[in-house]
This record gives sequence, C-alpha cells and structure tokens, in this order.
Amino acid sequence: MDAHQYCQERAAASGSSFYYSFVFLPQDTRRAITAFYALCRELDDVVDECHERQVAEAKLDWWRAEIARFAAGEPEHPATRALHDTPQGRAIPPALLLEIVDGMAMDLDRLRYPDFKSLNLYCYRVAGVVGEVAAAIFGGSRSEDDREIRRYAHELGLAFQLTNIIRDVGEDARRGRIYLPQDELARFGVREADILSGVDTPGFQALMQFQYERASAHYDSALAALPARARRAQRPGRVMAAIYRTLLDEIRRDKFPVLRARVALTPLRKLWLASKTWLSP
Repeated sequence: MDAHQYCQERAAASGSSFYYSFVFLPQDTRRAITAFYALCRELDDVVDECHERQVAEAKLDWWRAEIARFAAGEPEHPATRALHDTPQGRAIPPALLLEIVDGMAMDLDRLRYPDFKSLNLYCYRVAGVVGEVAAAIFGGSRSEDDREIRRYAHELGLAFQLTNIIRDVGEDARRGRIYLPQDELARFGVREADILSGVDTPGFQALMQFQYERASAHYDSALAALPARARRAQRPGRVMAAIYRTLLDEIRRDKFPVLRARVALTPLRKLWLASKTWLSP
C-alpha cells in the first residue's frame, strides 16, 4: 500500500475530529498534516493498546530509532515515509517528534498527577508540541509572527488536551488512570474511589465545572494570541477549536456525564462546524 494511502485510511478510520479540519486543505498541505496525524495515532496506540509495559517500552524505543532514521532521510514506517515525502514534513525538527514520544512514555510511568504543573508538562508534550508542528505545516505566517503563532499553538493544544481529559474521565478510570490533578480532587472533596467506580457526586460536578472553565480560558488565550494576518492560514486549527469547544460545551450542557458515557458530536455536525469556520473571516 502507498504510504500516503496508508495515512489517509488511518486518519479516516480514527473518526477523530482532527480529520474534519483537513478536508478543505490544498493537497500538499493535506498530505503532510495527514501523515503527521497518522504518526501521532501510531504513537498514541502504543500506550493504549500494549498491555505489557516491556512491549510498550520496546515499541517506543523503536519509534525513537525510527525518528533518527527519519532525520537521516531513511524512514521505514508508512507514516514517517509519507511525512518525509512532503516538504513540510522534512522541515519538522526531529527533536519535536521525540518530545511527543517522551509524552507517550509518561503514560507508562504516571497514572496520577499531583498538581496542574506536573500535568501541564504532559499536555505540552502530547498536545502543545503537536499544535506547534501542525501550525508550522499549515504555514502562512511571517517571521515576526513566529512567537505569537507558537503561543497560539501551545495554548490551543493545551485546550484540546484538557477537553480530552474531561471527555475521557470514565474511560481513563477504567484503565486505572486519573489525569485530574490530585490536589484539585482534594479541594473539591472528590475521592479517587468514586471516580474509579463511576460515582457522580456534587463535588465531582463542581470539579468538572472548574476543569471546564480552565479549558475555556485556554481556548480564549489561544485565539487571542493568533495574529489577524495568520487567521486564514491557520484555519484548520480554528476548525478544530470550533469542533472541540462545541464538544466541551455539550459535555457541560449534559452535566458532565463523563463517568458513565463518552460524549461525541455526530460526523454531520463536525462537518457543518468545519465548513462554517472555514468560510468565516
């Protein structure tokens, strides 16, 4: 199978909201971001699908070696081959790809986070760096905008990851993981045992409202940091923000049912949000 076809099928099969932000891109940019997304999915699946730590560690080590091969121009995996086949992909600093691998590796060592500061490092590696790479692939920024674009990308990546954490509380708990900071659980009187057993409480509702407000603030910070002249080039990120923020609002509107259900938007609604945002100034 052609490497780009592999990445396209990988992205489409995921059902992720990210896929809808690629639909309207020019072909060369779409091929690059689809390959990068496929690579991120491959890395994410290492931790989610490998139930033995040693196997997961070995696979992540293989990916570190593969990134070295990518840097040398000799990648082996379809995702890295497709990424290297694009000018935008070849411009990605390998160190950023290694940061993403290190973020995935944190899931092998940490099932809990004592405070938001420690969680923030995880979010930076698995989402902030992803946002920075994606923003660079979309391009269209002037050199004087680089600092603002990076801030926008990191803030938006953090907002996405915080939304994921809120959405997946129950699913993560069934894997024995709690990403909500421990000191914040204590502040709102939420017991780990209640989360692990799926028991909703007034304290849990208050805790989730607090998480919602934090995520919303990061969406606001991201969009405020985006220079006006870069808004058009960065439309894919804005599409994702529209989809994810709508999902976040939906979760809140449903009173945070995340311990027992995974809230999702329909494909039609995602496509409508994508087209509406793409056509906005």
